[in-house]
Amino acid sequence: MKKICLLLLAVAALVISSPEFAKAQSKKKYIVNAYVGGFRGLVKTEEIDADKLTHINYAFVNVKDSLATLTNLATDSINFRKLNALKLINPDLKIVISIGGWAWSENFSDAVLTETSRQKFAKSSVDIIRQYNLDGVDIDWEYPAMRGEEGNIYRPEDKHNFTLMFKALRDELNMLEKEKGRKFLLTTAVGGSKSFVENTEMGDAQQYLDYILIMTYDYGGKNGTVGHHTNLYDYGVEEGSSADRSVKNFMAAGVPANKIGLGAAFYGKGWEAETIKNNGLGEKRIKAVQGGGYTKLKDTLIDQNGYKKYYDKKARAPYLFNESTRTLITYEDEKSIKDKCKYVKKNKLAGIFFWEYFSDPKEYLLTEISKDLD
Repeated sequence: MKKICLLLLAVAALVISSPEFAKAQSKKKYIVNAYVGGFRGLVKTEEIDADKLTHINYAFVNVKDSLATLTNLATDSINFRKLNALKLINPDLKIVISIGGWAWSENFSDAVLTETSRQKFAKSSVDIIRQYNLDGVDIDWEYPAMRGEEGNIYRPEDKHNFTLMFKALRDELNMLEKEKGRKFLLTTAVGGSKSFVENTEMGDAQQYLDYILIMTYDYGGKNGTVGHHTNLYDYGVEEGSSADRSVKNFMAAGVPANKIGLGAAFYGKGWEAETIKNNGLGEKRIKAVQGGGYTKLKDTLIDQNGYKKYYDKKARAPYLFNESTRTLITYEDEKSIKDKCKYVKKNKLAGIFFWEYFSDPKEYLLTEISKDLD
């Protein structure tokens, strides 16, 4: 068995080094960036379709005492090894650590408060890249100079320190590039709200960044009403939240289109509406209800179990409504993904990214992205 495995590895190495393979695996025109939740434990990398991706962002690395910290060294180290092994399938695939996220952003403000703390944070971040032979750093600070999760530390100084953090990280990555002789990535996941733009210096920060991944999801309706959570365009009579509006706000702040990644949600969000008027859209929210990943929605809820599918042509967004329970589920489907991919091409954006890979294990949405962003 050992000899067979060695033979297979030798054959794989020969195939990968061949000019034909290199031509077939030439870099994609657009990024297709998947967030993978390593915080849950061991990642089932054998279920990841590496050929359809350009980047995997490993979520999440924590921030403690001004250091980027792996919270579960045993599983994280195994996950890094297994994710790197996917490069046997797709040599162009980049594995990037994502630091922060909703639950682990409380210490960012302290970590980047002074030049000394920023250097300490940047060095510890890049040390993880160096140790595990990874390809870059992604910052998911939710949110600078604004309240995110209850208990998060935030201060007005975050606005400028956010920029200085990226400079410190870029400086460390530049040193690693000289050491290793290859390129390393620096990216960030950013909130889609106008307030995020107002509380940062994105026009200055972007010079240090390869990609700005705008989280064009989790919108919801205004003033506690039921609304779409990952719609491409505005809907209703008032100015609202949409992917298009978020992109335009970031571009107006000085972010080049070719650095912007458009966000797609591989999960749905559910709300109980006060009334059945307009299928719940725009009605007062009573409470949140379970949405679920797209595979689950498609296989068990769309036009099943009391849920009827609707499509908002103005928003370019699907939703389900159960009249008997007054439950609306807002989500992404193949049609909305297709529209987002067209938007990426039309506006010359960098590509698309999504949260989270295993929310759609049957790859309904990833297959659509792969087909549309070839």
